[in-house]
Amino acid sequence: MCGIVGCTGSMPVKKVLVEGLKRLEYRGYDSAGVAIQQDGALEVVHRVGKVAGLESELACRDLRGTCGIGHTRWATHGRPSTVNAHPHASCDGRIAVVHNGIIENFAELREQLQARGHVFASETDTEVLAHLLEEAYAECPGDLLTALRRALQHVIGAYGVAAVCADEPGVIVCARKDSPIVVGRGKDASYVASDIIALIDATRDVVVLEDGQLARLTSESITYFDERGREIEPEITHVDWDVDLAEKGGYPDFMLKEIHEQPRVVRDTLAGRMVGGELSIDELGLSYEELNLIDRVYVIACGTSYHAGLIAKNLIERWARIPTEVEVASEFRYRNPIITPSTLVVAVSQSGETADTLAAIRDARIRGAKVFGITNVVGSPVARESDGVIYTKANKEIAVASTKSFLGQVVSLTLLALLLAQTKGRLTTAQVRLLFRELGDTAEQIERILHDTEAIDEAAYACKDAASALFVGRGIGSAICYEGALKLKEISYLHAEAYAAGEMKHGPIALIDDGFPVIAVATESPVYDKLVSNLKECEARGALIVAIATEGDEEIKKIARHVIYVPKVRDCFTPITASVPLQLFARAIALLRGCDVDQPRNLAKSVTVE
Repeated sequence: MCGIVGCTGSMPVKKVLVEGLKRLEYRGYDSAGVAIQQDGALEVVHRVGKVAGLESELACRDLRGTCGIGHTRWATHGRPSTVNAHPHASCDGRIAVVHNGIIENFAELREQLQARGHVFASETDTEVLAHLLEEAYAECPGDLLTALRRALQHVIGAYGVAAVCADEPGVIVCARKDSPIVVGRGKDASYVASDIIALIDATRDVVVLEDGQLARLTSESITYFDERGREIEPEITHVDWDVDLAEKGGYPDFMLKEIHEQPRVVRDTLAGRMVGGELSIDELGLSYEELNLIDRVYVIACGTSYHAGLIAKNLIERWARIPTEVEVASEFRYRNPIITPSTLVVAVSQSGETADTLAAIRDARIRGAKVFGITNVVGSPVARESDGVIYTKANKEIAVASTKSFLGQVVSLTLLALLLAQTKGRLTTAQVRLLFRELGDTAEQIERILHDTEAIDEAAYACKDAASALFVGRGIGSAICYEGALKLKEISYLHAEAYAAGEMKHGPIALIDDGFPVIAVATESPVYDKLVSNLKECEARGALIVAIATEGDEEIKKIARHVIYVPKVRDCFTPITASVPLQLFARAIALLRGCDVDQPRNLAKSVTVE
C-alpha cells in the first residue's frame, strides 16, 4: 500500500522524489504529492491520479529545495481526491507528514484534536498525525524526532511515517510499526522509502527499521533510535538487485516482462537446493527432528499466495501424508484454530509485509506453532518473524498482478513438500532426486510455452467481449483454476469464477448459455476422463470451451473450440506449466479491452493494512 520516499542532501530533490514515486507507484496510484522545504517554508503539491500528473505539475514550479518527502496513495480512509492526497500539513503549515498504514483510533484522536482547536482539511486518518506532531513539537521546539516519538505514543494501528518541518532545514524523521520503512545513505544525501526499490540507484546498503524504531536523516548523516529515544546501531542489509530489474527491458509492459522471467525464477529458486544428492535449504531454521514431529500444517496466505497454498496442500498431503489446511490469513486468527507445538504454519507472502499474514503468524507463534515463511523479499517482516524461510528468488515484481512471484511460491512450496516427505520417510532419496530433476525441467518447458502464443491470443480474442467466465478443473487442476480466474478478474475486469469441474452440475452450470466461456485445465491426470465428461455437459449447453491440454491430446479438440497445448509433465508439476498460458490469456484479454495490465484499478502490490 502507499509509497513513501524522502531525500535530504545538497542538490534539489524535486526530481529525486518524482523518480522514487514512479518506482513505488505499484503500491498505489490514487493520488500523489510532495512537500519540499523552500525559503523557510514548506511547498506542498498534490495531484489526483498517477505520478505522471504530479510530475507535470512540478515541472511548472521552481522548487529548488534540497530536502523533501513524497507519497503515492492507495486510498483507505477517504476517497481519492486532492484534499485527501498526502503529504498532510499541520494547521500552521510548518509540518508535513506522509504515512502508510491505518490509524485505528483516528476518529477518537480527530475529535480530541478538533476540541482543542485544530482544523482538518481531509477525510483521512493520516491527518491526525500532522496535528499530533504539531502539538508535540510545540512542547519540544527544534526536536522533530522527539516530537514524532511522543506523537506516535497516542496512535493505535500500523504506520510507516516520515515528516519534515520548516523550522528544521535539511531534517527528515521517520518511524515504523507494522508497515515498512527503509533508510539508506547515498554518496551525498540521505534517503527514506517504503521499499528498497526507490533507493536502489542511490545506495545498496540500507537499514530496514524494526517496529518501534525511528531515524533522523540529515544531508550528512543518519541516526537511529529505539522507541524510548535511545540511539542504536541497526543491522545494515546489502541489496544486490540489478537496477535493470526495475525497467521494462524492451517489453511493452512489466507484466509480460515478468511472465518471461519465470524460467529464470524456477532455476534461481532451485539453485543450490540439491547438494550431494540431498535437499539443502540453508535458511531452514528448523532441525530435521523438529520437522519430523510435525503432524499438522496450515498454509496461510492472501490472494494469489492463497492459490499457491492450495497447490501446496495437494503436494504435502500427497507426498508427506501430513494433514494440511489452507487458510485465508485475514480469517485464520479469528476462528481459534487448533494449534499445538507440533503444528507448522507456513506463511506465504510475496512482499513479506502483508498485514493479515503477519498478524496470523504472530498469533500462531504465541500459541506455540513453528512458523515457516515463503517470501520474495530478504529481510522482510515475514522472513524475520519466521523460524525458517525459503526465498522465491523472483527479484522485484513491479506489475500489480503477480506472475513470477506466484510461480516462485509454487516452486518453493514444492521444495517444502519434498523436504517434509523426505524427513517423514515417505519418499526415498532416489524419489526426491527424480522429482527435483523434473521440477527443474519445468523451466525449459515454460520457455517452450512462451515461444508460441498464437493459440492463446486466438482464444483471448474469442472471449474478449464476454461478461463472465468459468474456470474449471479437477484434482490439482482445480487449484490452478482459482489463480486463472483471479488473473482475469484483476487485470481485465471481466468477472470470472473457478470451480472444481464436478461441482458444475450443482449450480454453476445454470450460468451457461450459447457462447459462455468455460476455461478448462484439461491436462493429463488421473481424473482426466472425469473432467472430459464435465466439459461435455458444458458443451451440450453451448459453452465456448477453451482447454489447456497436454501436447498430443487430439480428443480434446472434439469438445473444445480453442486448445492451448502445454508440454507433458508429471501431474504434480502441472500448476507450473498450466499457469503460464492462463497468465498470458488474462493479459491478452485485458489489452483487447483497453485495460492497464500493470496497474489495474483499485489495487496495490502489497497490502500492509488489515
